Amino acid sequence: MRLTVLGCSGSVNGPGAACSGYLLQADGHEPVLIDCGHGVFGELLQHADPNRVAVLLSHLHADHCMDMPAMLVWRRWAPEKATERSLLYGPAGTALRIGAGASEYPGQVDDISDTYDVREWVDRTAVDIHGLHIEPFKVDHPPSTFGLRITGPDGEVFAYSGDTGVCDEVVELARDCDLFLCEASWTHEPDARPMGLHLSGTEAGQVAARASARSLALTHIVPWSDADAILDEASAAYPGPLQLVHQGQVIEVRPPL
Repeated sequence: MRLTVLGCSGSVNGPGAACSGYLLQADGHEPVLIDCGHGVFGELLQHADPNRVAVLLSHLHADHCMDMPAMLVWRRWAPEKATERSLLYGPAGTALRIGAGASEYPGQVDDISDTYDVREWVDRTAVDIHGLHIEPFKVDHPPSTFGLRITGPDGEVFAYSGDTGVCDEVVELARDCDLFLCEASWTHEPDARPMGLHLSGTEAGQVAARASARSLALTHIVPWSDADAILDEASAAYPGPLQLVHQGQVIEVRPPL
């Protein structure tokens, strides 16, 4: 599998920095887009045809889903517009949330069923999309949020935390994975973070260590956090290969030799 980081800024975007969006592709298959926060759609256009991408939303906070209305416009009105619906998976209420964001009239909801086949995650109920086996895990973050464990055609395993606090479920979804893409929104200092809403660098490292993840990639760092301090915290808690992801980065996900 190949992971392309379209955006990785936490909570809000910034100059040249899109929010959460990750393109995952198995060789010989069309890609899936994991989350579509502010600024992600423009980055997607550099890497894939929006008409051929399935979308997987971890949850419905704006920084993870609110570039979907832009993709909806493209798929409906661009010269090479979509000729068939694409899969869109997300938590309960996904069609309503995206439809409300796409509507031009306050208080109304755009019916997106002409463009997307919208389906809802069911905890621990796997689906197969574009050569990938995808298992959603409900994690600890408001509103309803799902981390994803994704197995590729050669048995390689990619795990994505979504947004989460510390919980057994995020450890389980990352168990023995080849790459764990884990949020680490801020440092572990008590005055730097609300408790339980997101992971600190220390907590991300601890989760990866508990899960025996083979490698750890940190994402969703909020712009006002100290990224180097978060990386140092994680490295003190996790002994394996570790990195901060950056926009435009491509990471190969391979099974162990």
